Amino acid sequence: MDKEIMRFDKVTKRFGSKTALNDIDISIERGRIVGLLGPNGSGKTTFIKLANGLLHPDSGTIHIDDRLPGPETRAVVSYLPDRMYFADWMKVKDLAGMFEDFYSDFSRQKARDMMDKLGIDEKDRIKNMSKGTKEKLQLILVMSREAKLYLLDEPIGGVDPAARDFILKTIITNYSPESTVIISTHLIADVEKVLDEVVLLKEGQIIRRENVDRLREEEGRSVDQLFREMFAQG
Repeated sequence: MDKEIMRFDKVTKRFGSKTALNDIDISIERGRIVGLLGPNGSGKTTFIKLANGLLHPDSGTIHIDDRLPGPETRAVVSYLPDRMYFADWMKVKDLAGMFEDFYSDFSRQKARDMMDKLGIDEKDRIKNMSKGTKEKLQLILVMSREAKLYLLDEPIGGVDPAARDFILKTIITNYSPESTVIISTHLIADVEKVLDEVVLLKEGQIIRRENVDRLREEEGRSVDQLFREMFAQG
């Protein structure tokens, strides 16, 4: 099996006159948890949408599991968007059933087990849930797939610190060691304990990529310290 799960070759994406990603080259291996870090507007969400096939590059090529993004790669990618996309009128069982119909690798039992820990009932209606519970439910459904690549866009952005711990534990305990997780976030201190490596984006370009253990052991710095230093000037 190829060690590489994802590769961007000279990828550029523009929106009108704005360049969201500029000539990106990166290869990411299987079995890694990677933090995609950067301030707002740095290109994180564009990067994730390109990898998921929701956007197409203006130039360059993307390969996911040795294939171009499309229906085949969506079968191996589990994507968490940066906002809720479920209709409020739906019940939890409707959502779980939808995931079960769409994805052959979805485990209804795994989803039930995680929902039980949160006291979420399959008969519950989405509109009666708090924002934090909705976000946790969405993550549970995404992590209940046996995917090869998980793309999580701001999974802890809108929840309280206690909920962040639950979400990070859910991510860590529910993905295969052969799978890769890419977490886009600006809440560095909360996620750095689970990361193997970090990729720092600024104005659509990768300005640094670092192994987290090497950073701690050889430079004596946390990811949060590195981030603050590199973006101190805005």
